Amino acid sequence: MHYIAFVTAPDMEVARELAGGILEGRLAACANLVSGVESHYWWEGEICRGKEVLLILKTPEDNMSDLESYVIEHHPYDTPEFVAWPIDKGSQKYLHWIDMNTTGSE
Repeated sequence: MHYIAFVTAPDMEVARELAGGILEGRLAACANLVSGVESHYWWEGEICRGKEVLLILKTPEDNMSDLESYVIEHHPYDTPEFVAWPIDKGSQKYLHWIDMNTTGSE
């Protein structure tokens, strides 16, 4: 099984740092950084909003725990977003590519 994980970051600099560390650690095969996201959310009893960057990460199930731990440890937010959905369908060639680029045996 493979997953798509979503993580928001406060700006592109933080998003790039997270993506770089995640890829170097082979915790995900790909990180898409989507700027211009406007987030609306509850925080400490108030409705807040702000601009963020969305990281879209593709990884195998075996990496999910380590990926989550990395994000929590290296993210500047007290409670960083880390949510994931299983990939129910996908090109077998692409899913194989994810596996090859997270194990280091290309």
